[in-house]
Amino acid sequence: MSEVAPRIAAPCAANDWLGAHVELLCASFTRLTGRELLPAPAHGTRGYAAWQAPFALLSHGLEADPLFNYGNRTALALFELDWPAFVLLPSRASAEAQRQEARAELMRKVLEQGFIDDYSGVRIAASGRRFVIENATVWNVIDDAGHMHGQAATFATWRDLPG
Repeated sequence: MSEVAPRIAAPCAANDWLGAHVELLCASFTRLTGRELLPAPAHGTRGYAAWQAPFALLSHGLEADPLFNYGNRTALALFELDWPAFVLLPSRASAEAQRQEARAELMRKVLEQGFIDDYSGVRIAASGRRFVIENATVWNVIDDAGHMHGQAATFATWRDLPG
């Protein structure tokens, strides 16, 4: 476990698994794509359902060098980070140095278009393990009043790359 205090409290029952943020992610996803990211669960809350989901769900904020502000359990495991380390990580650091230009272009396209479907790209875990995410949707996180809060991504398919 990281010794660094998290800048954002980790998802837990006391904060409804960051339910307000998850609701913002879900609402902006639906508004932009016309699809439902995560249906309301029959039991429990959408925050808990997102935290436990078998797909990766992550987002970053609006800082000059945007930092991750949410990652569900699947995303944290995939990137091999605990919560305190994850929310201190610039989202650009999820891609290798030689892939920064392609990642920046993706983010520009999302900013202009609202969302991108079927994105694939190479990412890197804390251990240096490289993996390809496939069929990702990346979207702008925008509230009901039209205020931008950052960008988010979800994907259910990935594969490790050799060596």
